[in-house]
Amino acid sequence: MDSRTIKIKEKWDKLSDDWNRFRTEPIIEKIINEPYSYFRAELQALFKRFVGDFADKNVLVIGSGSGRAAFVFHLLGAKVTVSDLSEKQLEYSAEVAKRHNWDMDFICDDAVTLSKIEPDKYDFVYIPNGVMFWIKDLQSMYASVRRVLKDDGIYMMYDMHPFMPPFEFDNTEKLVFKKDYDAVGPFGDMEVYNWRMQDFLNSMVSSGLNFVHMEEMKAAYGTFWVDEDKADDMPKDELAKFYDSKTNPIYALPQCLSIVARKSIV
Repeated sequence: MDSRTIKIKEKWDKLSDDWNRFRTEPIIEKIINEPYSYFRAELQALFKRFVGDFADKNVLVIGSGSGRAAFVFHLLGAKVTVSDLSEKQLEYSAEVAKRHNWDMDFICDDAVTLSKIEPDKYDFVYIPNGVMFWIKDLQSMYASVRRVLKDDGIYMMYDMHPFMPPFEFDNTEKLVFKKDYDAVGPFGDMEVYNWRMQDFLNSMVSSGLNFVHMEEMKAAYGTFWVDEDKADDMPKDELAKFYDSKTNPIYALPQCLSIVARKSIV
């Protein structure tokens, strides 16, 4: 493990205590009662279109985050494996699974290599929001994704749209230029990356994954500029200003991106 990967692992081990607020019992109970409610409508439609019935499908989630996406796939009937660089993130999610008697696998591994993940096993590989800008080598990551997918298996990512980082995307009063679109990084002490559309697509296709579909989305109401747990307490007229390009100019751009690909059959 190189020095950068160690730093990222240590950072997320430290952040894991704070992120555990997304695994409280009220949040988990809501997911249990309405599993698909965790995902925005556009993602629900993509899952139903390209994955269909999750029952008994082998699903790999790369980058556990709060673990909620993985919990949903399990509740929809999938056999779920969660891979993350942070052991503490995995431990917190594993505690939730154990408490609810959910049979899930948690594997500490690097998203770029997936060295501990079985090849040709998964029907669906999903990378949730917040993972891609930590990835240093897209080509190797996509090659690893292809290796662990079954023939005809589906890959999907969901993350911030590459059009956001060139601007101060948390500035909701005016568009403020921050960097060139072509400046991908690495940036800062943690050496993060702001990948472009072509970086995702070219690396993905050259790895042997076939591009299937792209979805560009506005921020879901009550997210992105507002903490989800605070949105319900905000005056509706104040909240609505974030989701109107007349009062929030950066809303004119897409805030989120999903790409779907399929493993080609050789």
